[in-house]
Amino acid sequence: MANQHPASPAPRAEILARLGEDAVYDVAVVGGGSTGLGIALDAALRGLKVVLIESHDFAKGTSSRSTKLVHGGVRYLGQGNVSLVREALHERRTLLQSAPHIAQPLDFVVPAYRWWEKPFYGVGLKLYDQLAGDAGLGKTELLGNAATLALIPGARTQGLRGGVRYWDGQFNDARLAIAIARTAAQHGALLVNYCRAEALLYESGRIAGLHCTDTRSGTPYRIRSQCVINATGVWVDALREKDAQQELASAFKPLVAPSQGVHLVVDRSFLDGDTALMVPKTSDGRVLFAVPWLGKVILGTTDTPRQDLSREPQAFKQEVDFILGEAANYLRRAPTRADVRSIWVGLRPLVKHQDDQDTKTLSREHTVAISRSGLVTVTGGKWTTYRVMAEDVLAACQEARLLATLPACATQQARMVGAPPPQFPITSLSLPPGLHSYGVEQSLVQSLPGADHWISPGLSEAMVRFALRYEYALTVEDVLARRSRLLFLDAQQAAAVASEVAALIAEELGQDGGETDFLEICAHFSLVP
Repeated sequence: MANQHPASPAPRAEILARLGEDAVYDVAVVGGGSTGLGIALDAALRGLKVVLIESHDFAKGTSSRSTKLVHGGVRYLGQGNVSLVREALHERRTLLQSAPHIAQPLDFVVPAYRWWEKPFYGVGLKLYDQLAGDAGLGKTELLGNAATLALIPGARTQGLRGGVRYWDGQFNDARLAIAIARTAAQHGALLVNYCRAEALLYESGRIAGLHCTDTRSGTPYRIRSQCVINATGVWVDALREKDAQQELASAFKPLVAPSQGVHLVVDRSFLDGDTALMVPKTSDGRVLFAVPWLGKVILGTTDTPRQDLSREPQAFKQEVDFILGEAANYLRRAPTRADVRSIWVGLRPLVKHQDDQDTKTLSREHTVAISRSGLVTVTGGKWTTYRVMAEDVLAACQEARLLATLPACATQQARMVGAPPPQFPITSLSLPPGLHSYGVEQSLVQSLPGADHWISPGLSEAMVRFALRYEYALTVEDVLARRSRLLFLDAQQAAAVASEVAALIAEELGQDGGETDFLEICAHFSLVP
């Protein structure tokens, strides 16, 4: 199978052949979520020799399980963290401009049911506008009942006292991750999914690379690099602990306190519009969102401490009860467990402080730490600020003399593979998925076999082939969870088409697509405790 598209990765055999070469990289990144991919892109754009390895698929973990919002953090404004909000608001604009086919502005309405809510939230959200400055997406407006219901027809009418409309953004998180990976590859970076870091490589007590294994074949590889960056999200402490053992550190202290956010997906009819609903403060102080996304509605999210780090974390019953109960307070038609099409859990890497017990109080700001042996670890932050996190990491590497003087960061104006020009027609992310999700690559998708054969609404045979040829996909899960988002939209429908996708994988790649494993994951996404 030949890959001739300039923005496509090489076939996996060629990728692994490059990985096996006797080379010294400037930067080796461990972790293929938003943070690691952002670092790889930034470093590649500066002309560095870059390799990135990911133990599973790109964005398999937290980076595909977000609330799908590109936001400054209204909630953090309430906590008084003005600098974090200001930075995120400016990064929000940069992210939206980088890939407008998969990252777009979205208006929200905060419905008011008590007399003080509209003026109180109106003042706060106008401050939000002021912090955004020129990076603002739209002006905050105070709404009467009729205007509120025109935007969110599914809102509960009883006791309604109008609302406040403001602007943030939404995106297709997993598809943006793949676009970043492909853009980094276009600029020379070597990115390898399904390649697990086994151990760090030391020379004279300093980190000089790492040992890794291709999990598909079991083949070991050695990577030599001037700088090794641990960007594994909630899993950063595993590599940090290995480094601490090498240093004979007496007391290893974890850096991350994981928190999980649960999301329920219901039919579009529950919200019945293209505007999101946001409740800044529910009965227990948490935020509730109802977000139109790819023809469905996402309800979430929770913020619950979690000690185990499962790759397929499960929701707790009380979290589902909370989301459904709070949604019933604000939606005209209350969703039930039977209405849930898919449920997923994302683990957030919150930066840990001494004696912090409540993850709602922990920092969403990112942290960069460098060990005595030179392991660079970055964690915390959020999708919206992935670009500036990468910039900070490389600045820290240079300051620690792990890298020579670097050219200026070039990601501010970078556009992702597939990003359309300004006049290109854009389809709203609130509508069902389709060919429009591919931006300027639509004609390439249509040129592949099966363009007129629809496996499922919004997913053609040609799209599956595109994922396998150009988007690093190797398994049924890669295709149906992250290249297509069908698993996240309707787990039962994803299970129903798994065998057809597996047959295409066998045809395109000559290998088993992991259909049995995928059906087990579908069962997790269908299970509503």
